[in-house]
Amino acid sequence: MIASTQTNHPISGAPAGEAVGDTVERACARLREAGLRITQPRISILQALAQRSQPASIEQLHEDLAGTSCDLVTVYRCLAAFQELGLVRRCYFENGTSLYQLHREGDAVFHVVTREGNVVEQIGTDLAAELNVVVAKVEAQLKAQGYTGVAHLVEFFANAPRAVAAPTRVVPAPPTVLKH
Repeated sequence: MIASTQTNHPISGAPAGEAVGDTVERACARLREAGLRITQPRISILQALAQRSQPASIEQLHEDLAGTSCDLVTVYRCLAAFQELGLVRRCYFENGTSLYQLHREGDAVFHVVTREGNVVEQIGTDLAAELNVVVAKVEAQLKAQGYTGVAHLVEFFANAPRAVAAPTRVVPAPPTVLKH
Protein backbone atom coordinates (compact mmCIF):
# COMPACT_ATOMS: atom_id res chain seq x y z
CA MET A 1 0.00 0.00 0.00
CA ILE A 2 1.25 3.46 -0.89
CA ALA A 3 1.24 6.20 1.75
CA SER A 4 -2.00 8.16 1.68
CA THR A 5 -2.23 11.89 2.20
CA GLN A 6 -5.67 13.49 1.93
CA THR A 7 -5.71 16.46 -0.46
CA ASN A 8 -7.82 17.94 -3.20
CA HIS A 9 -6.62 17.18 -6.74
CA PRO A 10 -8.30 19.51 -9.24
CA ILE A 11 -5.54 19.05 -11.79
CA SER A 12 -5.01 15.29 -11.52
CA GLY A 13 -8.63 14.63 -12.33
CA ALA A 14 -9.05 12.62 -9.17
CA PRO A 15 -12.35 13.09 -7.42
CA ALA A 16 -12.27 15.90 -4.88
CA GLY A 17 -11.10 14.54 -1.57
CA GLU A 18 -9.39 11.48 -3.06
CA ALA A 19 -6.17 10.67 -1.25
CA VAL A 20 -2.81 11.01 -3.02
CA GLY A 21 -2.23 7.31 -2.31
CA ASP A 22 -5.47 6.38 -4.08
CA THR A 23 -4.50 8.45 -7.12
CA VAL A 24 -1.08 6.79 -7.20
CA GLU A 25 -2.62 3.32 -6.75
CA ARG A 26 -4.85 3.89 -9.79
CA ALA A 27 -1.83 5.03 -11.82
CA CYS A 28 0.18 1.99 -10.71
CA ALA A 29 -2.65 -0.27 -11.80
CA ARG A 30 -2.43 1.32 -15.27
CA LEU A 31 1.34 0.71 -15.30
CA ARG A 32 0.81 -2.97 -14.40
CA GLU A 33 -1.84 -3.31 -17.16
CA ALA A 34 0.74 -1.99 -19.62
CA GLY A 35 3.29 -4.54 -18.41
CA LEU A 36 5.56 -2.03 -16.69
CA ARG A 37 7.20 -2.68 -13.34
CA ILE A 38 6.21 -0.64 -10.32
CA THR A 39 9.47 0.85 -9.07
CA GLN A 40 10.12 3.22 -6.20
CA PRO A 41 11.23 6.03 -8.57
CA ARG A 42 7.98 5.69 -10.56
CA ILE A 43 5.92 5.75 -7.37
CA SER A 44 7.84 8.81 -6.11
CA ILE A 45 7.26 10.68 -9.38
CA LEU A 46 3.55 9.81 -9.38
CA GLN A 47 3.27 11.00 -5.77
CA ALA A 48 5.03 14.27 -6.61
CA LEU A 49 2.63 14.83 -9.53
CA ALA A 50 -0.43 13.95 -7.42
CA GLN A 51 0.57 16.42 -4.71
CA ARG A 52 0.86 19.35 -7.14
CA SER A 53 -2.13 21.52 -7.92
CA GLN A 54 -0.49 22.96 -11.06
CA PRO A 55 1.44 21.44 -13.97
CA ALA A 56 5.18 21.19 -13.26
CA SER A 57 8.35 21.16 -15.32
CA ILE A 58 10.71 18.21 -15.17
CA GLU A 59 13.15 20.33 -13.19
CA GLN A 60 10.45 21.27 -10.65
CA LEU A 61 9.50 17.61 -10.23
CA HIS A 62 13.16 16.68 -9.83
CA GLU A 63 13.45 19.30 -7.06
CA ASP A 64 10.34 17.81 -5.39
CA LEU A 65 12.13 14.45 -5.42
CA ALA A 66 15.28 15.65 -3.65
CA GLY A 67 16.41 12.98 -1.22
CA THR A 68 15.01 10.12 -3.31
CA SER A 69 16.76 7.82 -5.75
CA CYS A 70 15.35 9.75 -8.76
CA ASP A 71 17.97 11.38 -10.92
CA LEU A 72 16.99 13.78 -13.70
CA VAL A 73 17.29 11.13 -16.43
CA THR A 74 14.91 8.85 -14.52
CA VAL A 75 12.35 11.66 -14.27
CA TYR A 76 12.61 12.30 -18.03
CA ARG A 77 12.23 8.60 -18.89
CA CYS A 78 9.37 7.98 -16.49
CA LEU A 79 7.43 11.03 -17.69
CA ALA A 80 7.89 9.93 -21.31
CA ALA A 81 6.53 6.47 -20.42
CA PHE A 82 3.67 7.98 -18.39
CA GLN A 83 2.75 10.27 -21.28
CA GLU A 84 2.76 7.37 -23.75
CA LEU A 85 0.33 5.51 -21.46
CA GLY A 86 -1.86 8.58 -21.02
CA LEU A 87 -1.08 8.87 -17.30
CA VAL A 88 0.27 12.39 -17.65
CA ARG A 89 -0.67 15.26 -19.88
CA ARG A 90 1.97 17.57 -21.25
CA CYS A 91 1.28 21.27 -21.64
CA TYR A 92 3.65 24.08 -22.47
CA PHE A 93 4.86 27.54 -21.63
CA GLU A 94 4.90 29.79 -24.68
CA ASN A 95 8.69 29.40 -24.88
CA GLY A 96 8.25 25.64 -25.39
CA THR A 97 9.10 24.46 -21.86
CA SER A 98 7.15 21.28 -21.15
CA LEU A 99 4.96 20.98 -18.08
CA TYR A 100 3.39 17.77 -16.80
CA GLN A 101 0.32 16.92 -14.78
CA LEU A 102 -1.53 13.73 -13.96
CA HIS A 103 -4.25 12.94 -16.47
CA ARG A 104 -7.34 10.80 -16.23
CA GLU A 105 -9.40 9.60 -19.17
CA GLY A 106 -12.22 12.05 -19.81
CA ASP A 107 -10.44 15.04 -18.25
CA ALA A 108 -11.34 18.34 -19.83
CA VAL A 109 -8.51 20.44 -18.43
CA PHE A 110 -7.27 23.41 -20.39
CA HIS A 111 -4.97 26.21 -19.30
CA VAL A 112 -4.11 29.81 -19.95
CA VAL A 113 -0.45 30.70 -19.41
CA THR A 114 0.49 34.30 -18.72
CA ARG A 115 3.31 35.69 -20.78
CA GLU A 116 4.71 37.91 -18.04
CA GLY A 117 5.33 35.34 -15.35
CA ASN A 118 4.43 31.99 -16.92
CA VAL A 119 1.62 31.59 -14.42
CA VAL A 120 -0.55 28.60 -15.36
CA GLU A 121 -4.24 28.91 -14.60
CA GLN A 122 -6.88 26.32 -15.29
CA ILE A 123 -9.72 27.54 -17.49
CA GLY A 124 -13.12 27.45 -15.80
CA THR A 125 -15.11 24.24 -15.99
CA ASP A 126 -17.91 25.73 -18.14
CA LEU A 127 -15.47 26.96 -20.79
CA ALA A 128 -13.46 23.74 -20.58
CA ALA A 129 -16.62 21.68 -21.11
CA GLU A 130 -17.55 23.73 -24.20
CA LEU A 131 -14.05 23.44 -25.58
CA ASN A 132 -14.02 19.70 -24.91
CA VAL A 133 -17.23 19.28 -26.96
CA VAL A 134 -15.66 21.09 -29.93
CA VAL A 135 -12.41 19.12 -29.66
CA ALA A 136 -14.35 15.83 -29.47
CA LYS A 137 -16.25 16.76 -32.66
CA VAL A 138 -13.02 17.52 -34.51
CA GLU A 139 -11.43 14.26 -33.30
CA ALA A 140 -14.53 12.27 -34.35
CA GLN A 141 -14.50 13.84 -37.82
CA LEU A 142 -10.79 13.08 -38.25
CA LYS A 143 -11.34 9.46 -37.18
CA ALA A 144 -14.28 9.21 -39.60
CA GLN A 145 -11.89 10.34 -42.34
CA GLY A 146 -9.60 7.42 -41.46
CA TYR A 147 -7.03 9.09 -39.24
CA THR A 148 -5.81 6.96 -36.32
CA GLY A 149 -4.04 7.84 -33.10
CA VAL A 150 -5.75 11.24 -33.12
CA ALA A 151 -4.60 13.53 -30.32
CA HIS A 152 -4.74 17.24 -29.65
CA LEU A 153 -2.96 19.97 -27.78
CA VAL A 154 -4.79 23.15 -26.83
CA GLU A 155 -3.01 25.82 -24.81
CA PHE A 156 -3.82 29.49 -24.47
CA PHE A 157 -1.23 32.20 -23.89
CA ALA A 158 -2.21 35.69 -22.81
CA ASN A 159 -1.10 38.80 -21.04
CA ALA A 160 -2.41 38.71 -17.49
CA PRO A 161 -5.45 40.86 -16.84
CA ARG A 162 -4.60 44.13 -15.19
CA ALA A 163 -6.26 44.80 -11.88
CA VAL A 164 -9.06 47.25 -12.43
CA ALA A 165 -8.40 50.21 -10.22
CA ALA A 166 -11.27 51.73 -8.32
CA PRO A 167 -12.41 54.94 -9.93
CA THR A 168 -10.34 57.81 -8.70
CA ARG A 169 -12.38 60.04 -6.51
CA VAL A 170 -11.46 63.67 -6.71
CA VAL A 171 -11.74 65.32 -3.34
CA PRO A 172 -11.85 69.07 -3.62
CA ALA A 173 -9.28 70.91 -1.58
CA PRO A 174 -10.68 72.88 1.33
CA PRO A 175 -11.18 76.51 0.51
CA THR A 176 -8.23 78.67 1.25
CA VAL A 177 -8.98 81.44 3.73
CA LEU A 178 -6.97 84.57 3.12
CA LYS A 179 -6.33 86.86 6.09
CA HIS A 180 -5.58 90.52 5.49
